[in-house]
Amino acid sequence: MTVTRFCFIRHGETAWNTQRRLQGQLDIGLNENGEGQARAVGRWLARRGGIDVIHSSDLSRAWRTAGHVGMALGLTPLPAPGLRERRYGVFEGLTYTEAREWHPEHYARLEAREPDFVIPDGESLRQFHDRVTAGLEALLERHRGQTLVVVVHGGVLDIINRFVRGNSLSAPRDFLIPNTGLNWVVQDRDGWHIEAWGETPHLEAGALDELR
Repeated sequence: MTVTRFCFIRHGETAWNTQRRLQGQLDIGLNENGEGQARAVGRWLARRGGIDVIHSSDLSRAWRTAGHVGMALGLTPLPAPGLRERRYGVFEGLTYTEAREWHPEHYARLEAREPDFVIPDGESLRQFHDRVTAGLEALLERHRGQTLVVVVHGGVLDIINRFVRGNSLSAPRDFLIPNTGLNWVVQDRDGWHIEAWGETPHLEAGALDELR
C-alpha cells in the first residue's frame, strides 16, 4: 500500500494579516512575527524528521516561510505557482470593512460563498477549487509514497480541507487556519484523509486565523 503524506503549512504572519486586509495574489512579505513563526515551524519539523521534499506557492510570504523550513531541513523548496492564493480582484488591498463599504453587492456574494461568482478582475470559488485541486493531484502523482511539506495560503487550505472531507464550497467554515499551522493530509488506497488540522505546537502565543 502506497501512502503519501502532506504537511500543508499556511505562510507566516504578514502586516496585512494583522490589519485584516485582503492580500490575494498581491506579493506581501512576512512581518517580524511571521519570520519568527517560520523559523519556529522549521525547527519543529527538523526535530520530527522524515520530510522528503518541500513545495511552496511562489508568492513571497509563502516562499519566505518555505525558505526558513528548507534551511532547517536541509532541503531546497520547489515552486508551485498553481497553489497561489485566490485572486480577489477588486478586493485586493482592502480591509474587509472597506470591501463591504466600497463594493457592497460584490461583497455580499463573496460573503455568501457563491461558488460561481467571479470576483471582478479575480476568480470564482469554483475556478479557485479547480486550480488548487489540480495542483494537489499533480503533487500526488509526482511524489507518491513520500512525505511532503507544502507551504500555501489560507484560501488554499480552505479548499483542500473541503476537498478532502467532501464538503461544499458554500458551507460555512468549521475549522481554523492559523499562520504556520500544521495540517497533515494523507492519500492512500482508501482515498484522502485528514490526520490533523491547524496544529501549532511550535508557537507559544498562537496565530491569527484566516478570515475567509
